[in-house]
Amino acid sequence: MGEPAGVGPEVAVAAYGALGGRIGAHDLKIVGDPALFPSLPPGALIATKAKAERVPGKPLAANAAAVTEAIEIAAAACLKGEAAAMVTAPIHKAVLAGAGFAFPGHTEFLAHLTGAKRPVMMLASDMLRVVPMTIHMPIAKVPAAIDTPGLVETGEIILHALRRDFGIAAPRLAVAGLNPHAGEDGVLGGEDQAVIAPAIAALKARGFAVTGPLSADTLFHEKARKGYDAALCMYHDQALIPIKTLSFWDGVNVTLGLPIVRTSPDHGTAFDIAGTGKADPGSMAAAIRLAAKMADARAAAHE
Repeated sequence: MGEPAGVGPEVAVAAYGALGGRIGAHDLKIVGDPALFPSLPPGALIATKAKAERVPGKPLAANAAAVTEAIEIAAAACLKGEAAAMVTAPIHKAVLAGAGFAFPGHTEFLAHLTGAKRPVMMLASDMLRVVPMTIHMPIAKVPAAIDTPGLVETGEIILHALRRDFGIAAPRLAVAGLNPHAGEDGVLGGEDQAVIAPAIAALKARGFAVTGPLSADTLFHEKARKGYDAALCMYHDQALIPIKTLSFWDGVNVTLGLPIVRTSPDHGTAFDIAGTGKADPGSMAAAIRLAAKMADARAAAHE
């Protein structure tokens, strides 16, 4: 259900209705406090024990227990094989932190619940898949946060996910450089040759199809995108600007590296329009569709 005061509950209900309560071979269930979902048909809800109050636009600390319990219920159902995938509505991190929540967000919490070593955030649409190597940190701290072993591990997670969860038999990964023109042979910065290039060489040595480091300013036009299945970028805006330009309304947040399938709409709580009926459920519906495709691909890979 996400944050009760945001658009999460309403886009969940709208997407549920638009999809007719079913996606492919999978019934849809909403996890949350039944009081927030009076219009759902019988059997459509998995109830939390903790209660929540919905005051659109006004997050309440008292709702934190229900928000986190809903995540725990969905993750447990996936781990037990009772659910094929989970789709999370946006949460409000400040409210959860104020209530003692010890994790920066969904991704870190799900890594804790599932025992995942390195969760990786991918933004995906029909036009582009991107992964930011670093996420929410100042640009000044990015170079020090990038290292060769981390790039190799992240690259492997992406490539394995493309094969297992996206059904791509021979996945191709493009790796963006950190500096303009990928450092231009060290003239514009040494990190591309000293840190990124060795990681690419290591991935190639393991049999993966990887190209780079590539200049980010020519990586995302239509012809370039045909040459890879996902792009590994070095920082937040390098990855998110192109996908939000190309797929603002239907981009999906995917967490790779988990033993379960998890997606989320690529938008926040949108407190300013919560309860007004203006929230667009398109990204939530896209997240549900992609979760089902990933779950089916993962199931087929195990057959």
